[in-house]
Amino acid sequence: MCGRFTLTYEEAAELADQLGVPVEALSSRDYKRRFNIAPTDQHWIVRQRAEDREILPAKWGLVNTWAKDAKRAAAQINARAESLDKTPAFREAYQKRRCVVPADGFFEWTGSKDNRRPLWFHRSEGGVILFAGLYESWQVQPGEWQRTFTIVTTEANTLMEPVHNRMPVILEDQAIDEWLFPETEAARLRELLRPAREDLLIATPVSQRVNSVKNDDPECLIEVATLF
Repeated sequence: MCGRFTLTYEEAAELADQLGVPVEALSSRDYKRRFNIAPTDQHWIVRQRAEDREILPAKWGLVNTWAKDAKRAAAQINARAESLDKTPAFREAYQKRRCVVPADGFFEWTGSKDNRRPLWFHRSEGGVILFAGLYESWQVQPGEWQRTFTIVTTEANTLMEPVHNRMPVILEDQAIDEWLFPETEAARLRELLRPAREDLLIATPVSQRVNSVKNDDPECLIEVATLF
């Protein structure tokens, strides 16, 4: 599962360079750092357009084109990799509207319900990670369209397993173009939807400020005593 994540790059230019998109596309839309991105928040997706990558704003929580309202958005923040080609809510987007979702970490929790302790999963050296995603647009009212997305999840690797049995699909550099390319064969797409390699991420115990979606500031990532 992926229920909260971060994108903390200070400079839009640095992030744009990492993503292979024009910096103007971020700076013109008032890019800002995020330390606690929550379901239904506005974020970014990257998709393929002809020979280029394009970055666009989108809300987290996929709402299907045929939907009359956004009631299902929070229930469709994640899509299981094993059933993308079978689930009506995701099947067409999987075939035609694949994207990547930029982040630099994501959260999972340990502990009891009244003492939830967050772990931030991220690269040891820092840097962007790209989640496999799908996107749709739905008509909020006549003539007004809203873009939405979901993050694809798969089974946990050994780092994640003690905390949760699912994790987001993280695409490494050599897989990104294949995921975005419209003509990639179905068998190859399935191969990409696997757990992250074991040495890609580390887990850092961080502040319980993360527990509230109202908190979205650098203090969310203050390291605390080891939980294990």
